[in-house]
Amino acid sequence: MQAKFKKSYRFAVRTALYITLYTTLLMSVFLYYYHNLEWYFPLVFSICIFLFSLIIIQFSVERFIYKRVKKIYDDLTLLESVNLAKGPITTDMQTLTQEIDKFARDKKIEIETLKVREEYRKEYLGNVSHELKTPLFTVQGYILTLLDGAMDDKNIRKKYLERASKGIERLGYIIKDLDMITKLEVGDLSLNMEVFNIVELVENVFDMLEMKANKKKTTLIFDRAYPNPIMVKADKERIQQVLANLMVNSIKYGSEKGTTEVSIENLIKNKVIVRITDNGEGISKVHIPRLFERFYRVDKSGSRKEGGSGLGLSIVKHIIEAHREKIYVESQYGVGSEFSFTLEKAE
Repeated sequence: MQAKFKKSYRFAVRTALYITLYTTLLMSVFLYYYHNLEWYFPLVFSICIFLFSLIIIQFSVERFIYKRVKKIYDDLTLLESVNLAKGPITTDMQTLTQEIDKFARDKKIEIETLKVREEYRKEYLGNVSHELKTPLFTVQGYILTLLDGAMDDKNIRKKYLERASKGIERLGYIIKDLDMITKLEVGDLSLNMEVFNIVELVENVFDMLEMKANKKKTTLIFDRAYPNPIMVKADKERIQQVLANLMVNSIKYGSEKGTTEVSIENLIKNKVIVRITDNGEGISKVHIPRLFERFYRVDKSGSRKEGGSGLGLSIVKHIIEAHREKIYVESQYGVGSEFSFTLEKAE
């Protein structure tokens, strides 16, 4: 409410003034003809009448407005009636209108947000169902085939059991990754902070993914030589998981005979930024805002052939945010992609 007089007070003052002037004038004329009139009598009389009128009018107006405005609020359930008790109700209809408009805008935003969340929930449940259903039906199919008589053939039995084992392994990946994301979101997954050499850790991940890269004929390289260690403070195991997930995606969706390049640069005094760059097919801009959503896939059909839980990038984002750091993605379709994240330098 504005600092100046509220409109109901201005209304009450103006009305009380009119009543006072009229009553005082009438009484003065009456006393002038029938009694001796002292000079101070009209002044005292006018002050008394004014104060009495002001109190009565203001109280009546507030009660009048309060009852009707409260009924509007209660009938339409736009605002809780407790809001009306925070201050006197006035005849300032502009303030009331602004309050209702603000409430309507807030509710509209809230409804739109709920619609977006509902769509996301439906899509998420559909994705979870699909991701769990695919390996589950695969395992079920192989087992039923074996039970129908295929188990008598040793070669088929071994092959089908191995395929069923891979399906169960994928189910395990999905459940394990979902459990990790849940713990990261609720803060139950504690980080074991330590100081380590990020260059050495990248080299370890290179060694770990060497066979996978060779199958795709992908070259894992640094952008330059790093003769000196670069010490950072983070959870070494989780950062290794971040590097592995990003490099696996780079290999998986990169070009045949492509490259996955890692660079480590000083960002600010106490931060470094790690970049993983490839020369693959890139990602269309329409997909980038949703890349880190659970189970979101750019290629809805082909990407599932590559395996995995579909939760890798979501886990990466949660791990980096658990370190209170930032992750970025830049990509140009047909050129390649770059994922980067920050880490705290060790003192």
